[in-house]
Amino acid sequence: MPDMLVKLYELPPLQPALVAAALNGYAVRRAVTADRVDTLAWVRLLFPSWCAEVEAAFDVTPVTCYVALCGNGIVGFACYDVTCLNFFGPTGVAETERGCGIGRALLLAALHAQKAQGYAYAIIGGVGPAEFYVKTVGATLIEGSTPGIYAQRQP
Repeated sequence: MPDMLVKLYELPPLQPALVAAALNGYAVRRAVTADRVDTLAWVRLLFPSWCAEVEAAFDVTPVTCYVALCGNGIVGFACYDVTCLNFFGPTGVAETERGCGIGRALLLAALHAQKAQGYAYAIIGGVGPAEFYVKTVGATLIEGSTPGIYAQRQP
């Protein structure tokens, strides 16, 4: 899967995405250290291959993971600066909660955090749903980026 590039200086605003998610009953916020155990348990259950990267997000301050909550339960997450600096991902939303604006809010929250750190661009590594990233943040494919940094993980 190829990588994609996002111009952080042309991001859509974050607040409307957070409001839209809230209207659907979801809260999106930066995770804190106290969220570590629950977040890792949830990721291990639904997205086990991303546990190490999510754990890395909790090993820095501030935590480089955002979570989406419904009531007291986690329904999604998005990390950045874990596989490589300036990379967005991994990210995931529970299948039953997709289509409610959670993924958009998580993506924008993490990308705005990267912009606040001073990055002009972000890389979305090993993209699955490329059309989502094109539509949401104007991401473009990086030619020749397959397998990219993930070549190390191939047998």
